Amino acid sequence: MEDNAQNRYLATFLLERSGYRVTFMTDGRDVVAIAKSSCPIAILMDIRLPGLDGYAVARLLRNEPELSTVPIIAVTSYAMAGDREKALAAGCNSYIAKPIDPDTFVADIEAVLVGRPAAQP
Repeated sequence: MEDNAQNRYLATFLLERSGYRVTFMTDGRDVVAIAKSSCPIAILMDIRLPGLDGYAVARLLRNEPELSTVPIIAVTSYAMAGDREKALAAGCNSYIAKPIDPDTFVADIEAVLVGRPAAQP
């Protein structure tokens, strides 16, 4: 989920170029229903969203049995001390700070898909 059009375009371009199918949502209130119907391999999520914030959405996703093991990756401009830990405590598996690095973005996501944290600090 990403509410910024430029960020959405770049992430979509990088992922689709690598063979992934991307579905974007801009409102946290929609993610649970859409994720349940689309069976995602991962959920990339900004923290600052209209409606519910990314922390609340991550907690909702973790409470859904069919989504509880889907990797959630926070992709966010929240990069202050403690923000990473707050995202992980809410249920995210990993954290990528914005601005994303186009040279490593897909590799960071793929690392999470195979059970390793993203390389970014």
